[in-house]
Amino acid sequence: MEESFVQEKNISKEEKYLRFIEQYSRLIEDEKNIISVLANTTAALKEAFGFFWAGFYLIDNGELHLGPFQGSVACYRIRKGRGVCGTAWAEAKTQVVADVDKFPGHIACSSLSRSEIVVPMISDGNVVGVLDIDSDELNTFDDTDRIYLEKVVEMIVKNLY
Repeated sequence: MEESFVQEKNISKEEKYLRFIEQYSRLIEDEKNIISVLANTTAALKEAFGFFWAGFYLIDNGELHLGPFQGSVACYRIRKGRGVCGTAWAEAKTQVVADVDKFPGHIACSSLSRSEIVVPMISDGNVVGVLDIDSDELNTFDDTDRIYLEKVVEMIVKNLY
């Protein structure tokens, strides 16, 4: 099924997410291959919202390893508790960072990243990976992003795990 996740103007952020989730549910409903789902998820998020960077890190051998993403090159591995991604993993809690330069231990994979949101993927009580989205502007992400990106991640986990 081919979907077009065009950036819509003149509607609220919440409405954009609601429309995205409606389309996105159809995109992933019958797909069980994790790489395929995560790859299309990053493409859909970037297409719909114009994010600077969107991608996944998956836990492998006690570290977060770079998975499918859209954007410039990124860090290959992140240890638990390090940076925004490692903190989201360690705390099993979404991290919303208005200014990455003020986040203790921030890992600068790109010097252009200014704000970030990281949502842990939790299956059976265990973090299995994270969705990482960066912006090249300060204060991009808020509670609306957190709520709806957590829903996207829940849909992925429910579909794949």
